[in-house]
Amino acid sequence: MTLPKVSPTEARTMVQNGARMIDIRGRDEFARSRAVGAKNVPVEEIESLEAGGPVVFLCRSGMRTVTNAAKLGAACGGEAYILDGGLDAWRAAGLATEDDRSQPLEIMRQVQIVAGSLVLIGVVLGFLVTPLLFGLSAFVGAGLVMAGVTGWCGMAQLLRGMPWNRRAA
Repeated sequence: MTLPKVSPTEARTMVQNGARMIDIRGRDEFARSRAVGAKNVPVEEIESLEAGGPVVFLCRSGMRTVTNAAKLGAACGGEAYILDGGLDAWRAAGLATEDDRSQPLEIMRQVQIVAGSLVLIGVVLGFLVTPLLFGLSAFVGAGLVMAGVTGWCGMAQLLRGMPWNRRAA
């Protein structure tokens, strides 16, 4: 199933005329940056979306909405559209966003930064100190492969528990 795509200006007009704008990104991504007026229902929880009225779905670039189009269309129970280009296109069109840079970086960006740093450190130290330290890069690589295969990332779980990622109660 594919959903029709709408431009950012078409989406804004639809929202002004009563459509709901639903951002399917994770809560951490939404907390950091979002289109003004969008509500957050992560794709993992989309079944909880209340039916009624047209819905414009968005993510950061439009890839997640296209990938999950069938699930999104079924969950809304009515007219559904995809914001072509997602939040990136919304912002590029000069439409209003709310940005909260005090929120931590998205977990997956943190994983990329930490994993990339550990691989780089392992390679540099493997050449400069002892070849045994290449094992650090191999360990991180194996963890990334496991995360890709299973969908569970131990590093992401570890980073979620870090003090800068804890949400105030």
